[in-house]
Amino acid sequence: MKRNVGTIDRVIRIVIALVIGGLYVTGQISGTVAVILGILALIFLVTGLAGSCPLYAALGLSTCPRKASS
Repeated sequence: MKRNVGTIDRVIRIVIALVIGGLYVTGQISGTVAVILGILALIFLVTGLAGSCPLYAALGLSTCPRKASS
């Protein structure tokens, strides 16, 4: 897959995933909210680590800086 998630976006996604995981582990969230946020955290973690987001690709978006052509 082509990379379309920039460094800042990747860090934000991973931090959000870790915060949600921390909230779950400490018991701050539970039930349906925990399941929904857990799925969202997993998506953020995978896309953050991979540097590619299928939704961005479908919408034609990218947060990667453009490389100068030579």
